[in-house]
Amino acid sequence: MSKIRNVAVQMDHVSSIRIAGDSTFAMSLEAQNRGYKLFHYTPDQLSMRDGRIEAVAEPMVLRDVEGDHFELGPQERIDLADMDVVLLRQDPPFDMAYITSTHLLERVHPKTLVVNDPAWVRNSPEKIFVTEFADLMPKTLISRDPATIAEFRKEVGDMILKPLYGNGGAGVFHIKPDDRNMTSLLEMFAQMYREPFIAQKYLPSVRAGDKRIILIDGEPVGAINRVPAEHDSRSNMHVGGRAEHSELTSREQEICARIGPSLKARGFILVGIDIIGDLMTEINVTSPTGLREIRNFGGPDVAALFWDAVESKRR
Repeated sequence: MSKIRNVAVQMDHVSSIRIAGDSTFAMSLEAQNRGYKLFHYTPDQLSMRDGRIEAVAEPMVLRDVEGDHFELGPQERIDLADMDVVLLRQDPPFDMAYITSTHLLERVHPKTLVVNDPAWVRNSPEKIFVTEFADLMPKTLISRDPATIAEFRKEVGDMILKPLYGNGGAGVFHIKPDDRNMTSLLEMFAQMYREPFIAQKYLPSVRAGDKRIILIDGEPVGAINRVPAEHDSRSNMHVGGRAEHSELTSREQEICARIGPSLKARGFILVGIDIIGDLMTEINVTSPTGLREIRNFGGPDVAALFWDAVESKRR
């Protein structure tokens, strides 16, 4: 096995994260505990020069101490070809800046193992990739045509309307059949986004929770249930959702078995899927979260399982 020595982490700045629930921090801390040297850089510090993919990075040391969780060394320009692993972990939006970074990282992968595979990240937007499994999903429309969306609303009644490339629950609206704001909302979306929007049949079972299941190399390893706050239809924890322990049902195991081969074929080592009731709503491949919450509720150390898989890939 090729020993891992140097790991570069492409992420939102480490000073901005909340370590109690941050999966990138959990993964990086486990890498440090295994003796890997960490380099930290943000996406704007990535560049291509004479065919080399470089980043202005800082050596990073982490501590699991809220408010005192990191220390960065002097900046240095690193050639990503000299790294053993690059973690592609900045949060979306999945825009042209994100896509460009995948093109650049593709130049060093797989000699330098980029996780997840940048080409497949680019080709698997989370709300589009999931449509390859339409029979496992709620009724879904991708469109920006107001008449088409109105027709879909008439068919399904209650629906969720959200940006196609949004994340973290931003811009998610629950539209009821008698809601008179949809036309204005579509006008606002049209001004904000050039892409189509996504509309899905509203699933009342979301009140019981939106389950996040983590898969490593196509196999489920842990789950948490995220229950939305009383005043909100979103279950994302940073907008008030409550995490609780959860085991996989037989239906959820069936869903994981269906999608697992496709995840492995795309080289996705770490994936998070979202399930409401018996239906899957998203396949998250950019920067899946939930690792620390799973461990906090007595589940497995997913960060350790992740690095076990990465080490296996470098054999």
